[in-house]
Amino acid sequence: MTFTAAPALSGSVAVPGDKSISHRSLMLSALAVGESRVEGLLEGEDVLATAAAMRAMGADIERDADGIWHIHGVGVGGLLQPETALDMGNSGTSTRLLMGLLASHDLTATFTGDASLSKRPMARVTEPLARMGASFTTSPGDRLPLTMRGACPAVPLDYRLPVASAQVKSAILLAGLNTPGITRVVEPIPTRDHSERMLRGFGAELDVEVEADETRIITLVGEAELKPQQIVVPGDPSSAAFPMVAALLVPGSQVTIANVGLNKTRAGLIDLLREMGGSIEVINPREVGGEPVGDLAVTASALKGVEPDPARAPSMIDEYPVAFIAAALAQGRSVFRGLEELRVKESDRIATMAAGLRAIGVTVEELEDGIIIEGSGGAPLAGGGPIATKLDHRIAMSFAVAGLVSRDGVMIDDMAPVATSFPTFVPLLRTLGALA
Repeated sequence: MTFTAAPALSGSVAVPGDKSISHRSLMLSALAVGESRVEGLLEGEDVLATAAAMRAMGADIERDADGIWHIHGVGVGGLLQPETALDMGNSGTSTRLLMGLLASHDLTATFTGDASLSKRPMARVTEPLARMGASFTTSPGDRLPLTMRGACPAVPLDYRLPVASAQVKSAILLAGLNTPGITRVVEPIPTRDHSERMLRGFGAELDVEVEADETRIITLVGEAELKPQQIVVPGDPSSAAFPMVAALLVPGSQVTIANVGLNKTRAGLIDLLREMGGSIEVINPREVGGEPVGDLAVTASALKGVEPDPARAPSMIDEYPVAFIAAALAQGRSVFRGLEELRVKESDRIATMAAGLRAIGVTVEELEDGIIIEGSGGAPLAGGGPIATKLDHRIAMSFAVAGLVSRDGVMIDDMAPVATSFPTFVPLLRTLGALA
């Protein structure tokens, strides 16, 4: 698909539900005894893979005509042996969190995935879960397909995260739900805290202690009893990033993005874009289901280059690709460092973005842990392509945004992966007037 220069964008739109919260809503509801109701669930392929896996292990999950999901859980420890392999598609979150969830259950499960997911390393999760008693047979390089055998009873773990990873933290905490005793995770660099918020909301005995240096010590009392909940999922800030950056870059644009989750562990991109000179106003701030939410009013702005603190990375790790597009249109040079985590996402996002940016006329220097981008000062990008997205949804959407501010348009080799997280992406751009 080719995306071409757009007229001023205008209107009010809503983005799909938060992917992280949607995954956790299904998993924790499946472990509660009784019926939970989830409104605003992201119905992308990644989350549907989680729903299918929970059904395969005994949970009753249905969507009604009004789009509300009803989950009848089996209780902590009540998951059943799946009859076939669990196909995780493209979803690293589904895979790593479910491995944690099953690690303390007496069952065996095989995890498979698509070509992109099968390249992603799983050792960061299998290593701590093995300490809790689970065993794994993996493909070369600790990759999928893999088979795990859970341990029941599992051994409680006291674990200091070697890398900032909400997925690893969450996997250990989910394993701790059915583990007698106290599971403890020490997090030197804070990451998204949806798991902690939701576990407490479902009734788990969980405590977070924050030390002077911002290290977080999370303790969970095992053999928990979870209570069913009514959940309203806020709009995904990672999805909101794309119309937000598009509105900043396309001259004359004024766009409102409704009901966006504003959890401080996820709001790094908003802070960055404001530092670059972007006009982003939060309207009607409120709290929904324990999560801060607001509407974002975004006005086209002249941006300047920036060199953000690498410590910001966990709060916007999924938003860096589209931040690179903003930097490509800024005045001056932007330097992004501390982004080693981007090399093990759905693609090597540093290398993939660098190659794509060069293909559309941007001067970049790829670093081992980041990238240096020379901005155009607001001048349209040359355009070109096709961009090799490497089956990565965020790469595809980032270069779609670049096409809206290009001279010759930007061709994307494959938009199909966008369905994993943002199935309404192209219709949303049409709503704003970006596409014919």
